[in-house]
Parts: sequence; structure tokens; C-alpha cells
Amino acid sequence: MKKIAIVLVVALMLSAIAAVSFAEGDKPFAGTTLTVYNWYDYIDPAVLTMFEEQTGMRIEYANFTQNEDMYARLEAGAGSYDVIFPSEYMIERLIKEDRLEELNLDNIPNLANVLDNLRDPSYDPGNAHSVPYMWGTLGILYNTDLVDEEITSWQSLFDDKYAGSIFMMNSLRDTIGLGLKALGYSMNTRNEAELAEAGKLLVDQKTRHLVSGNFVDETKDKMVAGEAALAVIYSGDALYAMEKADNLAYVVPVEGSNIWVDGMCIPKGSKNKEAAEYFINFMCDPEIAQMNMDYIYYSSPIKQVVENLDEEQAANGALNPPQDVIARCEYYNDISDAMDLYENIWMEIRMAR
Repeated sequence: MKKIAIVLVVALMLSAIAAVSFAEGDKPFAGTTLTVYNWYDYIDPAVLTMFEEQTGMRIEYANFTQNEDMYARLEAGAGSYDVIFPSEYMIERLIKEDRLEELNLDNIPNLANVLDNLRDPSYDPGNAHSVPYMWGTLGILYNTDLVDEEITSWQSLFDDKYAGSIFMMNSLRDTIGLGLKALGYSMNTRNEAELAEAGKLLVDQKTRHLVSGNFVDETKDKMVAGEAALAVIYSGDALYAMEKADNLAYVVPVEGSNIWVDGMCIPKGSKNKEAAEYFINFMCDPEIAQMNMDYIYYSSPIKQVVENLDEEQAANGALNPPQDVIARCEYYNDISDAMDLYENIWMEIRMAR
């Protein structure tokens, strides 16, 4: 009987969500196939199923693990995708290169649900080309069973006492960015001397055998399994890991870090622009946004979701960063004009032994 009751409750909840988003019989794009290109493990699969059932559309879903991988695929064939989920600096670059459709915001009334501080961003004035999907920070996840101190600084990643027990990011921007921050520089610098100094710091870290691996999506499960003392990680992955293991803690280092926003955009060449805008609007529905936040553990930009955080969630700095943390963080900017410098340093780091 309990199982039957649970099934009925879930069914009623799904029906309520459907009623919020769509009126009965309102399926103007039925039969359309939307190709959605998103980060790996970055949406509740039930959301995609609900969208298909409620709209009569079909979703073809593909994944990427780095902005740069997504960019390369777009160069190869942007018209293959209808909705993409780039980060703020990549959105800025794609706008400069005229690779994104300008959104008809009349088709996205749920933009009004987005937090005021995440609307009209510097990288996309007026949200002309993007709508925020999730946001968060970059920091350090550490195992309190393997670390006998409170971690507060990026400098801990360069401490010999953690040799062979540090996971770094398999990400050019995040790795070089934290190296710059550890030295007191901006994550967006184009200064060759500053970049060279950060590169030297990170190469030295590798040659001293402090790093045991470079990962992105795998990091959270590896930390839950106790495979390292310290890991560079995104806040949502940290939340996931801390839910699984009580001995893990997350910090945004005192030197500052990246505060990132992943947005929803429509690449130039999409043959289903209005249907894609319909999808973006659906994703900004408070009930849908709540489902996605609960599933992937990242911070939602939707006001109603934030207002519904319970006391424990609101006090969780990984999920709801306080203003003093936000104040010491910066967005990544587009650095395509200096990308050769960054890529050369990244290659030196990757080749270091």
C-alpha cells in the first residue's frame, strides 16, 4: 500500500508540473526533433521525458565535457544542434564570432523567473543570446580523514605533504586559472609574464609528482571512494560527493576563484529556433528547474527555487555561496585573442613528467 501511495503522489506531482508548463492540447511543435547538446550528466532525464510527452517533440541528446570540445564540434557543424549549454566566456566568444541566434524573448517569458543578479550579464547584455541554466563556483574538495588542517588556499595544491594525493582538472581554463589566482593574478590575464609564472607553478606541481590524475566528471566518485586528499572540482560535483560521504568538505579559496554561469543558447543554423526557445522557456519553469537542481546538485538561477531552499540548503556555501565568496570570484572572459599563449602553457603542463 505504501508503494501504491508513493506512485500516486509522484503521478500527481508530474501532472501538476505538466499543468504549469502546458495547457492540454497545446503542442504547436509536435513532431519536431530538437538536438540538445549539454554537459555530461547535467539534466534530470525525467525532464527530457516529460518535455517529449507534453509537447510531442522528440529530443536527440548529446554530451560534452569541456567548452572547448563543444566549440570544436560547433565549428564542424553548428546546424546540427538546436540548443547548446556553453559557459559564460564561451558565450561571449560565440557572440563575437556571430555564431549564436538572437533570442526572441517574447517566446521565453520565464526569463522573468531568473535571479536579478544573473540577468543582463556583462558577457551577454540584455540576455540577447543566452538564458542562465545553472551557476556555481570552482573550488577544492578535501577529505578530512586524509587532511589534518582546514583547507583555505590554492597553495595547498602545491604542498609536498599531499604528494600523489591531488586530483587536478582536465581543463585548460580551470587549471591555468587557479594557478593564476594562487599567484594573486586575474584568471583572465593576457600578461605573458604572469601566464609564464602560472605555467611554471603548475609544471613544477606535476614534476614533483603531487598530482595523481586529471579528471572532470570522474572526480566526484573518486573522492567519495577516498582516492585522494584534495581535488579541484565544480561546486555541484562537490555537493554530490558530500551527500555521499560525510568526510568531505568544500572551499572556495581565499585568493578567489571562478564564478561561472552555464547558459542555454541557440547556435546559428538551427532549423528549429522557435521550438528551441520553447524548450528554453520550459527549462526556466520553477518546477522543472527544481527537478534539475535536485538531480544534478548545482545552483539554480530561478528565484522561486532559491526561495524554496530549506535552512540547511541556504546555509550550504557550495549550493548558495555567500556574498563574501561571490565578491572574491570573477567570471571567465573570452580570451581567444590570447588562446595561443594559454594553449602552449597547457601543453607544457600536460607533457610534464
